[in-house]
This record gives sequence, structure tokens and C-alpha cells, in this order.
Amino acid sequence: MGFGMEILFVLMLGLLVLGPKRLHTLLAHAARAKAELENATRGLKSQLAAELDAAPGACTADCSHVLIGGL
Repeated sequence: MGFGMEILFVLMLGLLVLGPKRLHTLLAHAARAKAELENATRGLKSQLAAELDAAPGACTADCSHVLIGGL
């Protein structure tokens, strides 16, 4: 049983349990949450890249203590 068949099986089961209207609403909420998560991830990556690029020569030695909170 391939991955595509498993997704199809879960969707058909959801259609039987929830009905077409509630399944459609649930899928819309899931898609919106996925988009928000991707947007937050993209923002976090760009912020991290900007902070790392801001001070490229500030640490010439081992900077691992900076990443873990100064321990």
C-alpha cells in the first residue's frame, strides 16, 4: 500500500465519518494552519540569517557559548 493510497484511504474515511461539509471545513483549516506555519518558519529563517549576517567578525574564536546562552 503506497503513500498515495494511504492518503486516499484517510480522506475517504474522513468523508464517511465527518461528511462532505465538515471534511471540507476541516481541510480548509488544516491548509490555513500549514500556510501560517510555513510563513512563521520563513520569517524565523530570515531573522536568523539577518542576525548571523549582522556581525560576521564579532566572534573570531569558538562562539558556541553564545549560541547556548553563555554557559
